[in-house]
Amino acid sequence: MDSIVNVADLNKTFGENRALNNINLDLTHRGMTALLGPSGSGKSTLLRHLNGLMAGDKSSSTSGEIQIMGQPVQLGGKVHKKIRSTRSQAGFIFQQFNLVNRLSVLTNVLIGALSETPWWRSLSGQFTQAQQKKALEALDRVGMAAFAHQRVSTLSGGQQQRVAIARALMQDAKIIFADEPIASLDPESSRIVMGTSFIRAAAMG
Repeated sequence: MDSIVNVADLNKTFGENRALNNINLDLTHRGMTALLGPSGSGKSTLLRHLNGLMAGDKSSSTSGEIQIMGQPVQLGGKVHKKIRSTRSQAGFIFQQFNLVNRLSVLTNVLIGALSETPWWRSLSGQFTQAQQKKALEALDRVGMAAFAHQRVSTLSGGQQQRVAIARALMQDAKIIFADEPIASLDPESSRIVMGTSFIRAAAMG
């Protein structure tokens, strides 16, 4: 079975602290997979390496390799030059949301479609009607469609996390990495989000 995520001999050091120590991972299961460990064990650091947001320690050309869906992410401490193409297949839900507070909820979700939108159109906010409909559907799946035209800055932390999840759904990624996606949510919101995540995982596998 082909690998979805493949990591070989990955290390990451911050000063004298070894955050990742010779990590090897070969994930072939299609569905939901949980990465467990105590606080500070390197879970978030590993996730950021998987999407090329961080590069591992510089090493030989045969170590520190990461591939997602068979596409290169990084090798030997260098992020691959075609990382943008790989990222279009891998969504990321950040623990700190990474939303643009001054923009509307809908626009933040539409940002998930940037990989399929010409840069000059995205800068001026010229998204197609089909993209806007798709964004509203993603918001509806996480119970946030009614807030589509509000500024993100007016939302609670839990609501912002649901918007971030809708943005990842908008991307139509083949895999979604989630860094504590329900950490800021109340029990009911957590149920909605996890239900959406399970539906997404089932559709993939």
